[in-house]
Amino acid sequence: MNQHQLQEAASTLLKHARNRTRLAALPDAVRPATRAEAYAVQGEVARLSGRLVAGWKIAATSKAGQEHIGVEGPIAARLLSEHVIAGELTVPMKSNVMNVAEAEFAFRMKSALPPRGRPYEIDEVMDAVDTLHLAIEVPDSRYEDFARVGAQQLIADAACALWLVVSPAVADGWRATDLVPHKVVAYRNGSLAGEGSGANVLGDPRIAMAWLANELNSIGEGLQPGQLITTGACVAPMAVAPGDTMNVDFGTFGSVEVSFS
Repeated sequence: MNQHQLQEAASTLLKHARNRTRLAALPDAVRPATRAEAYAVQGEVARLSGRLVAGWKIAATSKAGQEHIGVEGPIAARLLSEHVIAGELTVPMKSNVMNVAEAEFAFRMKSALPPRGRPYEIDEVMDAVDTLHLAIEVPDSRYEDFARVGAQQLIADAACALWLVVSPAVADGWRATDLVPHKVVAYRNGSLAGEGSGANVLGDPRIAMAWLANELNSIGEGLQPGQLITTGACVAPMAVAPGDTMNVDFGTFGSVEVSFS
């Protein structure tokens, strides 16, 4: 893609995001054909938005998540600062076409993981992490049928990123806990909505973190200090609607809650 095509694709997606409207697909002439082009469009959308990049999300780290958006493996996206909020607040659902919430482990970076010529190992990625947080992601898409447009167009559209509701850092000592079997239980309006564990996140949220570091490495990007990384759904995406309240219990780590208007 040349610069004109890049800007036209990004402007189209940003216009629909701001107007809360949908498109069937990006026009053929500006549709990314590779993951690298898709990430370039995504980056241009972030630049044109004028917002800071607060971190990254990893989408489709579980089989249920992959089926939900019609992809065969994980994809990544920038999180914009205006859409990362504290827990126990209210998220607007007007015009949201996905209407789901996802329970996730999130990590805040302590040090940078810049692009380099070899892959990152799990241990060095986790050594660069500062704190663990509990999160509820509330995604949305700018496409009319997000499950049919394919990975490249989804990446361009920030992998369905919209709201991320985040708890304060959990207590020190979390590194000693195995996140794979760690149980996560979600309640919608006080009733059980779903349950799962860290095993649903590429087998281990730490593996997901290493995947992200290496995905970004492959496109010349890197993780930065202070960025928040949310690793994907521990529980299959759960339906929500205006008026609902979702509370997710992460056991010994605590809980996070959000309401929908």
